Formats: sequence, structure tokens, C-alpha cells
Amino acid sequence: MKIGFVYAGQGAQRVGMGQDFYNESEVFRTSLDAAAESLKGDLGLDIKDLSFNGPLEKLSLTAYTQPAMVAFAVGVTKVLAAEGITPEYALGLSLGEYSALFAAGILSEEDVVKLVAKRGAFMTRAAEGLSVGMAAVLGVERGVIEDCCAKAAGETGKVVSPANYNCPGQIVISGDKEGVDRTTELLKEAGAKRIVPLNVSGPFHTALMKPAGDLLAEEMKNVEFKEGNLEVVYNAIGRAKNAGESVPQLLEKQVQSPVYLEDSIRFMAQQGVDTFVEIGPGKVISGFVKKTLSDVKILSIDTYEDLKNVTAELGK
Repeated sequence: MKIGFVYAGQGAQRVGMGQDFYNESEVFRTSLDAAAESLKGDLGLDIKDLSFNGPLEKLSLTAYTQPAMVAFAVGVTKVLAAEGITPEYALGLSLGEYSALFAAGILSEEDVVKLVAKRGAFMTRAAEGLSVGMAAVLGVERGVIEDCCAKAAGETGKVVSPANYNCPGQIVISGDKEGVDRTTELLKEAGAKRIVPLNVSGPFHTALMKPAGDLLAEEMKNVEFKEGNLEVVYNAIGRAKNAGESVPQLLEKQVQSPVYLEDSIRFMAQQGVDTFVEIGPGKVISGFVKKTLSDVKILSIDTYEDLKNVTAELGK
């Protein structure tokens, strides 16, 4: 059995996340208390209280979602480690990539929550004043979507491009609203089965996020990136990095480039990962893994009950 941890991204947050872990696990409690304390100055609020009690509208603001999700993921990862369960590969969807870097020992517990709090603030700032669109496109080949985006960008002079390659038959496009609307028209003409508009606060994973990438690059100069003890599969390249690639460069690229999630999932399977454990609220990535691979085991941890089931399953 070869285990890969996969970490949920923004959008999976829910009010009450981590409450049961906090009540049941001293390891989780200590971890979340430390994260909440270290973030109070930056955020001006208690991330623990916001995670447990909401309101959802506030928890869903990028500046708060990002540290809240990562603090939850870090705590769960530490509980799993205390139970003797560690992965050989780690992957995260967008924001989740930072939790994967913690799991690999590349970022420290304190650095990872503080860095994502900054990332959330930078992304919020970069999106201010923009008219943005995002849509999930179902049942269209990659090449067709890329061509339609390029054509719409040329016609409108606006930014629009693929943002997430989630799984076969599901790709998210993002950018200026005008560009996304025109791409949607072209995709319908090209036979798209379904196009679902998504409610987002910014044109994430497009060139419009370059200002956030620049600020992030500057911020990361103050952060120590260690060697790490397991392979992380990176969103921006859909594989593990090679010796010539640096983690800060890949994180800077990630915020303004497409997330190659399907490629990343396939890469893990090619490396022999046969057991995927999703960490985070919801089962979004589990669904993508299911649509991408057959004959692998997929487990997910959202609640403390889930964790007990997973530890029993993997401890066999």
C-alpha cells in the first residue's frame, strides 16, 4: 500500500469544521490554539471561533478561508502522524498545496499558517475592482477549451484562460467577466454539454493574479523552505519538482497559472500511489480522483469519526 494525502482547496470550508477534532484530540487542540494565537495580530480575529461558529459569509472570504482551511488541515495531519499514518506523496488543490508542503516537512507549522494568511490578503487585494467570471465546463476536450479561451481573449482583449484541469471532462475557466462570457458562447457552439457559472471573488489561477504572485514572491523571501521528507506533487506542473525547480517559484507561478489537478492525480498513480486520503471538509477531490482513476482506494477525512474509520482501515 502506498498512501497519498490530498488536501482540499478553497470552497470546501464549512462552519463547524474542526470542532469535533478540537473536542476529542489534544494534538489537534494544541495545534489549532497555536495557529489561532499566531494569526490574531494579522487577521484581527480568532480563526478558531470563526471556523466553529461562522458566519459562513465571513468564513468564505478569501482572507479568512485560507488560514482557516490550512489550520484545520495541519491539525488533522498531526493527529494522523500521531497515529502512525504518514503519506509517501502529498498533493493539495490550490490553497491545499500549502498543507501538502507542511505534511512534507517543507514548511513549518507556524510559517504555513502565516504565509497563507498573507496569500489570502494578497489575492483579495489583486481581485479588488475587477469584474470577474469563472465557470466549470463539462464534456469538452482540453484543446477545444484552450482554443475557445484564446479566441475569446483575442476578440475581447480581455484575460480568460483555463484555471483548473480537475478531471476528465471537467475544466474550470477564469478571467475577466467579458472574456469568460464570450468563451462560454464559443464553447456552447463547440458542443459543451454543460457550463456552470461559479461564484468566486477573484480570477484565481489566471494572469490577473500576477500582482498577488509578485507580493507572494517577496513575502517568501522571509520564509524558510526545508528539504522535506516526502514528495509533493505541484499544481503548476502536475508532477513532483526536479532539482532545477524551487518551491517558492512554483508557489508564485501557481497563484497565476492553471492547476493541473488531473495530471497530478495521474502522476501519483504512476508512482504507485494506490490509496488516496483526502483531508478537509467535503469530498471534492475524492470525486475528481474517482473520475480520473479506477481501482484505487479513496478515503476522506472531514470529521473525527472519519479519522477513526481511516486509521482503522489503514492500520490493518
